[in-house]
Amino acid sequence: ALDTAKTNQYVGDKWDNSILPTLQDYIRIPNQSPSFDPTNEHLADAVNLLFDWVEKQKVPGAKAEISCIENRTPIILIDVPATKPTNAKTVLLYGHCDKQPPLTEKWAPGLHPYTPVIRDGKLYGRGGADDGYAVFAAIASIQVLKEQNIPHDRYVIIIEASEESGSPDLPYYIEHHKNEIGVPSLIVCLDSGCGNYDQFWMTSSLRGMLVGDLRVDILNDGVHSGHASGIVASSFRIARMLLERIEKLSDGSIVEDFHVRIPPAREEQAKYQAEVLGKEIYEEFPYVEGAQPVSHDLGHILLNRAWRPALSVTGADGFPTLQQAGNVLRPYTTLKLSLR
Repeated sequence: ALDTAKTNQYVGDKWDNSILPTLQDYIRIPNQSPSFDPTNEHLADAVNLLFDWVEKQKVPGAKAEISCIENRTPIILIDVPATKPTNAKTVLLYGHCDKQPPLTEKWAPGLHPYTPVIRDGKLYGRGGADDGYAVFAAIASIQVLKEQNIPHDRYVIIIEASEESGSPDLPYYIEHHKNEIGVPSLIVCLDSGCGNYDQFWMTSSLRGMLVGDLRVDILNDGVHSGHASGIVASSFRIARMLLERIEKLSDGSIVEDFHVRIPPAREEQAKYQAEVLGKEIYEEFPYVEGAQPVSHDLGHILLNRAWRPALSVTGADGFPTLQQAGNVLRPYTTLKLSLR
């Protein structure tokens, strides 16, 4: 059986002396996902950093490689054989090393997306939690088992580099390495959140995502609004009309086509989770003064986040800055849409 005290000691030492310094170096790399940085010039730096750390761990029997298909982002593939290969099952551990853009580099005082800072026991910096920790968690967990001589099945670890772009390259690698991967009996995705730090959490339900650009063109060039408005429709109003086909403006509900049946067991689990977490479910967010969650029914909003579709506009083009916005009817509006 796993010795909890020894595990805490081992992982704590590993974190302080090996994982944390490397994770801080990882945060310093501005390796944005290819959708946000098509040059991918920093992805190799992040992949090499993590791969070098894995190699230094010298996990008994482990084989690691960087696999790179032409015109695709690379992956790290690690194979750790079972203690007893006969009738062993395969467990696939997944993570990614590409990052979301920081939105702005003007973070809170003393913080910067690519400068790791430890404050009040928490590590701040882009990508540390999403999803730089994954390979460290996977390897450290296996090392704990070996340190305590606990038999284990075969582990395959895949760390990809295009997840924040929708994982366009991952299927190619799964197909390319299907013989090495085999048929997993269990897949553990190390890329989710937790309700709190008081207990262990496992994600059982997670929405997928559709991302796309909605562009409305109405003019070839901008025209003075005093001359054109009332004759030429606003491209933004047309975009709003199109969005109304998907999302009801009054309550944010999405058309039934994107809904699925929520299993009764998941509804019961949401109620229990609501009892455990309470108002922390919505109080964790940085609302402006006077703002409220869409509902105070805790179970309901948990199911909103895990099962029900929701639309977000995450970016826009065709708009001048406020300082540069004159009395001009804009020729087009483009909105970046994220439907979960």
